[in-house]
Amino acid sequence: MELYFSPFACSLASHITAHEAGILLELTAVTLSTKRTASGADFLAVSPKGQVPALRLDDGSILTENPAVLQYLADAAPASGLLPAVGTPERYRVLEWLNYVGTEIHKACFFPMFAPDAPVEAKAWAREQLDKKLAHVASQLEGRSFAVSDRYTIADSYLTWALTLAQKVG
Repeated sequence: MELYFSPFACSLASHITAHEAGILLELTAVTLSTKRTASGADFLAVSPKGQVPALRLDDGSILTENPAVLQYLADAAPASGLLPAVGTPERYRVLEWLNYVGTEIHKACFFPMFAPDAPVEAKAWAREQLDKKLAHVASQLEGRSFAVSDRYTIADSYLTWALTLAQKVG
């Protein structure tokens, strides 16, 4: 499998998940502003969405959207325990975290903060919201080592990326 990624983008969570699952990936860096890979290839030819992560599967097809890629990687290595079994309450708690990070932190807060054409007011609002969202995360993680149950899951991979980026923006 080949993972298209960009440094500090949410594709970091996919890279972490693959590492935790023991899955070897070919890594291809993408410059998001130019939509070019490190070799100069047109990334839009790989993924018309122009966003990472994009995972080229063994059959040549491309899977996109971070929560889907994270679930695919975890399901490819079920013994890793990165995603609890279908039907268990823990699985749905992991999915709940993936959705919270993806919608409330990633898209609602980080996207406007980093969008070059976002109005200054939108960036300020996103920053205020991020503080509130991170306070909620902190309250949920208090006294815990992991987001769900007593083991590392793909929810922790996505949270690791979000907290890394939050630290980067102060």
